[in-house]
Amino acid sequence: MEPESTTARHWAMTLCRTVGFEPDVRFETTDLLLHVRLVEQGHAAAFLPALVWDGRAPTVPLRQLPRGLRGRRISTVVRRGSSRHPAILACRDALGRAAARRAPRS
Repeated sequence: MEPESTTARHWAMTLCRTVGFEPDVRFETTDLLLHVRLVEQGHAAAFLPALVWDGRAPTVPLRQLPRGLRGRRISTVVRRGSSRHPAILACRDALGRAAARRAPRS
C-alpha cells in the first residue's frame, strides 16, 4: 500500500474498512510497478489503477471494486492568474479526455 501520509493510502484504508476488514499492510511504497511485482509473486494484494497496464494485458487476476467505490478525483492547481494560459488549458483538456475514455462502464 502507499505510505500513510498519502491520499491514496487514506482512500484504500477507507475502502477496506467500508467493506468490513482491516488490511494487514506489510509493504509500503508509492511505486505502482513494485505493487504489481509483489502481487505477481504472491506476496501481496493491491489496488491498481488501469493506467498501470499502459494498454498491455494485466499480468495478475483483477477484481472489480464494489459499485459506488470506483471513482477517483483528479485536481489541478495553478498560480493565480495563470488558469487561462494555453498550456494549462491544454493539460486540463487532455486530462479530461483521458478520464472520459477510461470512465467505468458499470
